[in-house]
Parts: sequence; C-alpha cells; structure tokens
Amino acid sequence: MKLLFASDSYKGSLSSEKTAALLKKAAEEVFGECETASVPVADGGEGTVDAVIAAENGEIITCTVYGPLMTPVQAHYGVFNGKNAVIEMASASGLPLIKREERNPMNTTTYGTGQLILDALERGYRDISIAIGGSATNDGGMGCARALGVKFLDADGKELEGFGRDLINVATIDVSGLDKRIAETKITVMCDVTNPLCGPKGATWTFGAQKGASVEMQQELEKGMCNYRDVIKNTFGIDCDTIQGAGAAGGLGSAVKVYLKGDMKSGIETVLDLIHFDERLEGVDLVVTGEGRTDWQSCFGKVMQGVGEHAKAKGVPVLGLSGGLGKDAMDICKHGVCSLMTTVNGPMPIEEAIERAEELYYEGAVRMFRFVKTGMDMKK
Repeated sequence: MKLLFASDSYKGSLSSEKTAALLKKAAEEVFGECETASVPVADGGEGTVDAVIAAENGEIITCTVYGPLMTPVQAHYGVFNGKNAVIEMASASGLPLIKREERNPMNTTTYGTGQLILDALERGYRDISIAIGGSATNDGGMGCARALGVKFLDADGKELEGFGRDLINVATIDVSGLDKRIAETKITVMCDVTNPLCGPKGATWTFGAQKGASVEMQQELEKGMCNYRDVIKNTFGIDCDTIQGAGAAGGLGSAVKVYLKGDMKSGIETVLDLIHFDERLEGVDLVVTGEGRTDWQSCFGKVMQGVGEHAKAKGVPVLGLSGGLGKDAMDICKHGVCSLMTTVNGPMPIEEAIERAEELYYEGAVRMFRFVKTGMDMKK
C-alpha cells in the first residue's frame, strides 16, 4: 500500500512537514511497514513559497527591498529548476510589515514587490509565479510597475511615487521604460478573488478597511482608483472593471495583468502545477489531506479542494484530517474528499487544542488509519 500525505499547514501549530511525519508514524503503527510519500501544499497564500521550495528542493533568495512605507525590509522569494521563481508579495508589501497604528493605504506602495520581480529577472528566472494575498496596499500596483520601469505622470508631467494617495493625480502612463525582460517572461498571478478594480466590490471598498482606511480615506482612494482605471482604459483600451481579480491586493492584479501581461490563475491550481502533484499521484492507494479548520470556505480555492479534485480525477480516494469542523464542512466531499475526521477528541478551548496539537494530531491519525484497516480487513 502506498500513501501520499498532502496537507496544508495548521496555522499556529503544525507545519505541513510535521503533519507528514506524524502521519507516517501513525501509518506504520497501524499497518506495519508501508510505503509513504509526502508533499507540503499551500493555496497561494501565506506559506506558498515554503511549500513549493520544500516540494521541489529549491532555495530561498533573500534581498533588501523597500517595504510598504518605503523603508528597507528583508524580503525573500523561492527559486527552483533553474528557471522558476515563486514570490509572495506579502514578503515585501504585506500588512504584517506595518505597525497597526501606521496602517494607512494612502501611504503604502507595492514598490518592493516590483523589486523582488526585478531581482528574479536579474538572476535569469523567466517563469515567475506571484502570490498576491495579504497586502498592505491600495496603490493599483503602481509601485510594483514603477520598480520595473513604468512611469506614472501627473497633469504637469511630474512623475508620481506610486502610493495610494497618487491614484487621483495619474494623468499619463508611460510604459516605454518597462524592463525588456518582462516580454520574455511567463508571469502567473495566484489569485482566488474575483473583485474588479473599482466599485462596491472593488479593491478599495472590499479590502481598504482591513488595511487601515477610514470611510473618508476609502472615499478618497475610490475616487483615485476610478481615475486610474479611466487612464488605463484611455491609454491601453483595457477596462479593469471587467477583469476578474483586477482588484486583488489593492489593485496589484490590474497592474500585473495590464503592464506585465500576467495570467490570473487559482492559487491552489498554480501550486499543484508547480509541485507536479498529478505525477505524485501515480501508484498511490490513498491520499491524506487536511487543514486547521474545515468549513464551507474550504470549497473555494483551498488546499483540500484542490487535492481532492486532482486525486479524484486519478481515481485515488482521499481522507481529510482537520483540527476542527465548521459550517457545511462536509461540502468538501463534493470535491473528491471521501470523509473527514477531527484531531480533537473532545470539547476543549482553542488554546488547548493548539498547545496539544502534535499529540492530538497523532492520535487522530491513528484513529483514522484504524478505520481504514478495518475496511481493508472486511474485504478479506
């Protein structure tokens, strides 16, 4: 029997690698000697770089870039196979890089994300995947594009810096200085939100508040974003309000699409492609996946959905072992997961469950594999 372990990390408690080690130990306790393999998985959010690099035996590149407030920060991205780079924009332009009292999307920029792309280009990487969740920004991606050579000018021809506050003043966009290497680079944007650039479901009104914007700021930023949208439309003939995901990461989705010609793709699908997940399913009898909490959201671009659907397509059954179950958790069974079990063995505070995560996960894995063994024995 061959088992494949492919779980998300359990936020605040267990890494994907740790769950795999515990599953292997539990499987050997129940089945004796058996063949196991594991691959860390992420859905395009936090932990994507680590998961892909671990799966593909890549390396981490660290460099100093400008953070959301244009102060130097240490950021990183991953590289593998000699041509691929995978970037989490949050490493350079993420909300955790700013103190809570400093959060203000009028004053933040994605410039550092552009610097990470530039660094990857300098090192010769021409297949770049960018996870764009967790941003601190609402600059329409101007900062990122500016780092790569695009110029944003006001009505007097003065170059703008690319902060959220500059959106209202954009009059001209000059792409003549865009790094020429972009044209020979495949760029994939990991994006699971479908928000347009402007409007009630756009970048500003959907995500601005969580980045520190007051209602007054949001009104100002929305006016600026609408101006920016109109300049893009007049210059390139592209209406960003018709592009699904253009409003992701404060409008970074629009910039990568318009200036860098990037392709928008589901985060989990991108990760599964990068780690050659379908190939790893060859000869596998059972897949075990899981996450910290499974609920209705798990069916919308999350790890368990992606793993389940890919395994189902190959005819491989999947079991889910999760920290807890929430509303409509069993909906995940419509996506290739056969059944779910929890690691917790009784009512307990979340703090206790996290503190005892390793112990509870191992015991849950043993219970799960005992059920599997019982089914196997019934067939004899």
